[in-house]
Amino acid sequence: QVQLVESGGGLVQAGGSLRVSCTASGRTSVLNVLAWFRQRAGEEREFVTGINWKGTSTSYVDSVKGRFLISRDNSNTVSLQMSDLIPEDTAVYYCAASSVSIPTSQYSARIRYRYWGQGTQVTVSS
Repeated sequence: QVQLVESGGGLVQAGGSLRVSCTASGRTSVLNVLAWFRQRAGEEREFVTGINWKGTSTSYVDSVKGRFLISRDNSNTVSLQMSDLIPEDTAVYYCAASSVSIPTSQYSARIRYRYWGQGTQVTVSS
């Protein structure tokens, strides 16, 4: 089994920056792709960004391109650096991981991810 724990959420003003991290534990050797999804109040959970475990392939939803950066910090931690935040970025951010290889074009598919964290709240005030 794999456990994912998010950290680093909080409250920030529009235009500010925030970094959230996801730390994996357990059988991390089986992991292939790690992604961030977010869920705004009353909406469906949506894909934000993903990275393969080697750190050689990434994908971003159009709305965060140029503002968000996903990176692999060490063997068990992946971070999301968020800049130029806008109120629409307010959501619960979830870390997700897959134990199978996923084509980059399919990083956005929720069904591909077996492991999920509990989420961390990010609130951007206007």
